[in-house]
Amino acid sequence: MEQISDEELEAALVTLDALHALHAQREHARYLVEERGAHYLLSVKGNQKNLARQFKSLPWKQIPVLHRTSEHGHGREEIRAVQVASVNGLLFPHACQVVRIRRRRRSLAGKKSTGEIVYAVTDLPAEQASAGDIASWARDHWKIEKCVHWIRDVVFGEDARTIRTRNTPAVMASLGDIVRRTLRALGWVNTASARRAHTDPATVLQLHGIT
Repeated sequence: MEQISDEELEAALVTLDALHALHAQREHARYLVEERGAHYLLSVKGNQKNLARQFKSLPWKQIPVLHRTSEHGHGREEIRAVQVASVNGLLFPHACQVVRIRRRRRSLAGKKSTGEIVYAVTDLPAEQASAGDIASWARDHWKIEKCVHWIRDVVFGEDARTIRTRNTPAVMASLGDIVRRTLRALGWVNTASARRAHTDPATVLQLHGIT
């Protein structure tokens, strides 16, 4: 985040996925609020057992659902129910609200359904971040994350790579990000089409008017 100017980050909300090390999460939260004047919305998953246990122990049965959405797409319905608890004294830097998002997906072709519960924490108080606001920010983060992971895994084939030497995987991932951003800057909306246009011999020849 050092590459982002103070003007851009000041008072901005930064959404973060769960990090493996709890101290890294705390340091990120402290850094954003204390050094950059920004805010955070940080998701917490099972790999953060102590923090997740603390979130789960909150009296959610007594907390009403403040925001609910239902969306249809790709042959399924997804329902999200959002609960928010204001916290004081939580062992996490500047935490003001803990969020519980219950997501349930149901196939429109049958009765099969799946569900999951996701927790998140933010330094923004209730008067600055409503349940609807938080739900929207979290949903936008997951959409971006899914899009980026799909491009990395499918378009650039990261999962299929067998390179495991030292920091080579991280270097290759960074190169892929540079290529993706370059293609976007050149006006390509679809990364998969852009990759084919620059790697498939027949497409490259056609692109340059050679048949």
